[in-house]
Amino acid sequence: MLDNNDENVEKTESKVVAIEPETTKVDEVAKETVAAVDDTEDAVEEIEKSMAEDAEKETTKEEVATVDYSKLSLEELVAVLKKTLSNNAVHKIKSEVDGIKNAFNQQFGALIAAKKAAFLEEGGNAIDFQFSSSIKTDYNALLSDYKKQRDAYYNDLEKQLATNLEKRLSVIEQLKDLIDNADTATMYKTFKGLQDTWRTIGPVSKNHYNDTWKIYHHHVERFYDLLHLSNDFRDLDFKHNLEEKLKIILKAEALAAEPDVNVAFKALQELHKTWKEDIGPVSKDMRETVWQKFSEVTKVIHDRRHDHFREMRSKYQEIIEQKLVVVEKLNAYDTSTNKTHNDWQKSIKEVEALRQEYFNAGKLPYSKSEEVWQKFKAATKKFNSAKNVFYKHEKSEQQDNLKKKIELIELAESLKDSEDWESATNTLKKIQADWKKIGHVPRKFSDDIWKRFKAACNHYFDRFHAQKNALNKEQQAVVDAKKAFLETVKELKEPTKEKIFEIINTWKTLGILPRDARHVDSKFNKLIDRALGSLDLDKEEISMLKFTHVVDSLAEAKDVRKLDSEQLFIRKKIDEVVKEIQQLENNLGFFSNAKDDNPLVLNVKNSVAAFKEDLAIWKKKLSYIKKLDY
Repeated sequence: MLDNNDENVEKTESKVVAIEPETTKVDEVAKETVAAVDDTEDAVEEIEKSMAEDAEKETTKEEVATVDYSKLSLEELVAVLKKTLSNNAVHKIKSEVDGIKNAFNQQFGALIAAKKAAFLEEGGNAIDFQFSSSIKTDYNALLSDYKKQRDAYYNDLEKQLATNLEKRLSVIEQLKDLIDNADTATMYKTFKGLQDTWRTIGPVSKNHYNDTWKIYHHHVERFYDLLHLSNDFRDLDFKHNLEEKLKIILKAEALAAEPDVNVAFKALQELHKTWKEDIGPVSKDMRETVWQKFSEVTKVIHDRRHDHFREMRSKYQEIIEQKLVVVEKLNAYDTSTNKTHNDWQKSIKEVEALRQEYFNAGKLPYSKSEEVWQKFKAATKKFNSAKNVFYKHEKSEQQDNLKKKIELIELAESLKDSEDWESATNTLKKIQADWKKIGHVPRKFSDDIWKRFKAACNHYFDRFHAQKNALNKEQQAVVDAKKAFLETVKELKEPTKEKIFEIINTWKTLGILPRDARHVDSKFNKLIDRALGSLDLDKEEISMLKFTHVVDSLAEAKDVRKLDSEQLFIRKKIDEVVKEIQQLENNLGFFSNAKDDNPLVLNVKNSVAAFKEDLAIWKKKLSYIKKLDY
């Protein structure tokens, strides 16, 4: 279930604890010296007020890169929260924690809503719905730890501010006692020790900062005014303090020309702090003069700062209008045509450019910015919701793709050691083609499954190429041997039938030529045909010898395609010869009354006899090739 125990962190961090000590020593001392503390100009008062607040906080704000937490998953948000708590001071991470909280609660709320909707759709009752999540448990534990650390920090800060106040009041009391009970032999050394102690004391609450300093400074001036016993030493101290304060005035005058008024104001605060905390008084006749100079240059910087903010206020409406234009663009941004990951990546870049345009329009005070900021958040939420719907579907599709690719991997791994080279090679090539057609898988699995798939394929094809390379060497040896033997056949003179058969048998024993070297077989067959033609043998025997030599070679090479083609050719020739015989015998019917010695009749009869002789040979060839085992 959603966590209902989130506290409003701002309550503790956005205000500074005011310390009210049990005794009101400051107020009592203030009454004694109220006549001695003059009101300062508004400019100086504002500087001192800011100094008091900074002294209490005693922290330096650091710029932190803006993170779009809405883009992170619940697991990533918890990891970022854990890292943020581990690596930063607890009082400096409020904005980061708030950003993580908002993103987490929004995502987890959507998850709860989806789970509940599914539960109700399956027929469950809303009252029975329950949902627990380990990631939510981890998140709650981290947030609880953050709140404990934060509360402990501010409790310690409150105690420390109170302790520092007591220490400062103690120094003031000691200083008063030193003045009331002056011992000329030790008073100056004691006074210097009190000054050093004062400087080492940490900050106090802003409610007491200025009062304690004014009271302390008043008594410091009293001490110097009463220090008559060592005028030379006192005057030397006054002179040193005057020189230091004049240096500060020069630095302040230089700040008046600083282009960045905020930088100038911050540096001026530091100069005021040094003036008040680190440098003692000057002689009475110079006190008002140097203070007036410092106040005047303070007012210059103060007025510049006020003019700057006055000018900024005049531009607020212009900035608001610029920001609202961006909001309108975001609201009008169309994602309906986004169908792929690349489409969305392009849109994300365009929306990010609009976000930057919004921020670059300028800064606004909270009172002016909240309304337009809410509109901006709503517009970006609209885009992010559409994006999240797409990637949720994409995630489901990627899981299906992962399943398909794992099935291909398992098939490839089952074939990687196969020695059925033709079948395995074809199957693996198809697997590789299918792999390319499957879309993306979740990024965290992408590298691992690719390495596994690649390893299986590489294992098989390395074996395949190694076997093929070894076979190629054997085949090349056959080609070289047959080419060399072919040269000896060319030199054959007056061959006999037995010698030709011996040559044919030798040729067969040399091995089968690879497909790309079959032309060597053709050259050999021509030589054998020529040799057989030179023998004193009848037509049928020569024809059969030539035929059987060729088809035996094809059968030995298991060249099924050529053997089938040869058989088809023979059947076609038989059909042609039969048709020729039938046509000639039909023609003889026209010469039934002709004499047997008629030249035309004799010619036809001789042709029929020749065709019948050829038919017998073709049938014998068909019978021979049909008996071959191929």
